Amino acid sequence: MTGGILMQPLVVDAADISSWVSRLWWPVIRIGGFVASAPVISAATVPVRVKAVLTVAVAFLLAPAAHAPADLSIFSAAGFLTAAQELLIGVSIGMVVQLAFEALTLAGQTVATTMGLGFATLVDPQRGANTAVLGQLFMVFAVLTYLATDGQLALIAALAHSFQSLPIGAARVDEAWLLAVVTWGGRIFETGLMIALPAVIALLIVNLALGVVTRAAPQLNLFGVGFPITLLAGFVVLYAGMDGLMAGIASVIHSALAAVVQMTSVAAARVP
Repeated sequence: MTGGILMQPLVVDAADISSWVSRLWWPVIRIGGFVASAPVISAATVPVRVKAVLTVAVAFLLAPAAHAPADLSIFSAAGFLTAAQELLIGVSIGMVVQLAFEALTLAGQTVATTMGLGFATLVDPQRGANTAVLGQLFMVFAVLTYLATDGQLALIAALAHSFQSLPIGAARVDEAWLLAVVTWGGRIFETGLMIALPAVIALLIVNLALGVVTRAAPQLNLFGVGFPITLLAGFVVLYAGMDGLMAGIASVIHSALAAVVQMTSVAAARVP
């Protein structure tokens, strides 16, 4: 007895624990797939424990918005299929934006190879593999633009909205969904090549001019003279087109975020 109020002990039975675990399990599956594929947080340099803690923390925040059918059991056949579908949804949401970063890396590698910097590589912390220096530079620009425009918040907002537009156990993720992701990937890589195209064309003209000079004066050492000129011309082209490059990077990232919203909206229209 304290202050005239009888303190009742808190009783927690197995049914309550099972309900809590089931309610948190489905958001964890979708958010875990998202964390495994989203830009920045899916990098190989991010520890697995940090990814696990982030997944559970976001799941706690979004659990009230994630409503699963009451009769959906975790260990049933329908539960396994639903878990696979939730994982696919989370991976797809993160992968759409990650493809934009991959396209920009491809653009940087294309320019680096054309200007003679294909041999200069650095370890990419996103994938833990060697990447051309210009590809890594484009990736740094993309990450800074992504963070400066609050892209990570927009992506998490799209993930939170997906629990409303794609309810757990009721969404239809079929071949049309996968085709939308693949189509977007092809379009974004095309955009990446278009970003690199002006620099590639300018360097191609320089290489053609060097070929004409070498043809006119065969005694010139093409590798001794042409390599510094091509390298210098590449840096001049990049410096002159920096404004257009940054505008293209921002456009690609914004298009990727818009594609996530559109993809979930189109899938939501097919929810039975």
